[in-house]
Amino acid sequence: MLLVERAPAKINLTLHILGRRADGFHDLESLVAFSRSGDRLAFQPGSPVSLYIEGPTAPAAGTVEGNLVLTATRHFAARFPSAKLGAFHLVKHLPVAAGLGGGSSDAAAALRLLAKANQIAFDDVGLHEAARLTGADVPVCLHRKARMMRGIGDQLSPLPELPPLFGLLVNPMVPVETKAVFAQLKLVPGEASRFGGHPAIGPKPSAEGLIDLLRKARNDMEFAACRLLPLIGDVLAVMSAAPGAQLARMSGSGATCFAIFKDRHSLVRARKALSQAHPDWWVKGCILH
Repeated sequence: MLLVERAPAKINLTLHILGRRADGFHDLESLVAFSRSGDRLAFQPGSPVSLYIEGPTAPAAGTVEGNLVLTATRHFAARFPSAKLGAFHLVKHLPVAAGLGGGSSDAAAALRLLAKANQIAFDDVGLHEAARLTGADVPVCLHRKARMMRGIGDQLSPLPELPPLFGLLVNPMVPVETKAVFAQLKLVPGEASRFGGHPAIGPKPSAEGLIDLLRKARNDMEFAACRLLPLIGDVLAVMSAAPGAQLARMSGSGATCFAIFKDRHSLVRARKALSQAHPDWWVKGCILH
């Protein structure tokens, strides 16, 4: 029986860089939310392991052999040697190297499909170990719900009950390399950043309270990414000026930016205006949760 999973976009509503660890990785605090749409991954259990990729952004997705869907499958198989594997069919809609965790979300979708096919609980330790070994963002993508992510992505908070947000995602369709953005921060191993920590989030913030909190927070990679790709600053300026926009910020290491609008009408109006003014940009309205 064919199984299907959504692989939604992961949006870093905030991203605070606390420092660089002795092993070279960066410590972070990030409030992560998800859209309700993104890539689509289908799975045929029992077939030989394979991956077929198509869709609007498939040409930028790299080689099949290096895709995180197959990496996740290998880590899953190592932890569940007798499990059924199979063939995957990925339809790519999310931009690549865009700060939306598309590859990680695809990998998490693959793990959910493998768990369903083999009747493995989503909270199984082996499943989460496979996610962690696949990539830093894969654990948070497993459950597709808002989380506070810390460390290198391996420390996840209980789920805060966030109100749904009217979000607009915009990518100028120019990739930004995460490694190059981190390099702009110029933190040496063992060095703490100068940026400061993340403001506390209550257990059930109102929409107004959440927007106020987000305004007090930051994405510490935004300035660095804008130095590498000034077009990101142009995108943010256009989004900030849209009527009804309450906040505009870059997600992850870029180049995707998001804006949160006061209501659906403002969101739809901004989406139409931006799509018409910049037909070469990727523009997507969504509900963030």
